[in-house]
Amino acid sequence: MTSLVFIAVIFAAILHAVWNALVKGGADKHLSMAAVVIGHVPLALLILPFVPLPAPASWPYLFAGTAIHFAYQLFLLNSYRVGDLTQVYPIARGTSPLLVAGISVIFLGVHLQPLELLAVLTIGVGILSMSLVRQSDGMRNAQAAKMAFLTGCLIAAYSLVDGLGARLSGTALGFYAWLAIGNGILFVLFTAYKSPGLLRQIPLRAKRVFVIGGSASFTAYALVMWSFTQAPIALVTALRETSIVFALLIGVFFLKERMDLAKVFSTMVTLMGAALLRFSKQV
Repeated sequence: MTSLVFIAVIFAAILHAVWNALVKGGADKHLSMAAVVIGHVPLALLILPFVPLPAPASWPYLFAGTAIHFAYQLFLLNSYRVGDLTQVYPIARGTSPLLVAGISVIFLGVHLQPLELLAVLTIGVGILSMSLVRQSDGMRNAQAAKMAFLTGCLIAAYSLVDGLGARLSGTALGFYAWLAIGNGILFVLFTAYKSPGLLRQIPLRAKRVFVIGGSASFTAYALVMWSFTQAPIALVTALRETSIVFALLIGVFFLKERMDLAKVFSTMVTLMGAALLRFSKQV
């Protein structure tokens, strides 16, 4: 993995942690999620005139990715309703790199060097070990852990679909712009059906989340989509999930969630994996 790709993915990880914290920290999780997802659309519309139309071969991946992103957002939304950021986020994000790496190697014929495999496993184990810690009231939350795991499965699914689609599209940014618009339309329709009147609350109660969260989320995944075309999907996915480190810091210092030695240990293991990945041989 080149230095440029490494820096791009790390920056994406920081932005990803920021928008997740905004959603988790909002009083109305559905309103916050809607603000973030719909906040993608203005940026996507601004980009479309400057990028080519994705190649037809990528369209099935585009439609599939749109549907999977929508499902992921619903599962993440419900996970944050029942669990802490510092529990839900690690499990969801830690599941995906292990699944993506396994599928890539076993079914897609991707060859990863031993050090790269070790880095992916270290990151995944470091993040998943966060599931062993307790939530803010000192109790374990099995429901949140289950929802977060299913969310992680969807993250793995959209990572693979989007990565393959971006490579076939000939325009990673154009592919993601259309995906963001489709995803935004689905979320608007769902919100209008599920919570009539909620969309009108975005300019009144969630303007900051719409602007900051939407921009951070769009920029983060645009960087990831580009990285998918520059490095193995499994490596990009694993490195992106180091966002848990930034989510942990935000959860502890801004959301006042519980900090303990288990979280510190998990963070150090995750960072060790990121260091291994940075210095592994480029494939």
